[in-house]
Amino acid sequence: MKLIIATIKPFKLDEVREALTDCGVRGLMVTEIKGFGSQSGHTEIYRGAEYAVNYVPKIKLEIVVPDSMTDQVVETIAKQARTGKIGDGKIFVLDVQQAIRVRTGETNEDAL
Repeated sequence: MKLIIATIKPFKLDEVREALTDCGVRGLMVTEIKGFGSQSGHTEIYRGAEYAVNYVPKIKLEIVVPDSMTDQVVETIAKQARTGKIGDGKIFVLDVQQAIRVRTGETNEDAL
């Protein structure tokens, strides 16, 4: 099993979620986060005063999938989240040692 962690632009969330559902993903976790990378923030003007916004709002997706689905899920996220502009996000893939569904006690891929 693999844990796929993806950061994407907030307005891409629905598009990415629908595409993941279509390719067989049965669940995911979504967190609103702030961060910076090459985009490294920007300046805004509020009531006449200019100030720096050092952290950019992003969405973090966490998805655990069987090994066989990993490439398809990563390609789906990359395709749907891409705008071609700076700040589109990143995708990380990690190994998962064990998974347990708390309600039923199912383990590993059965728990997904």
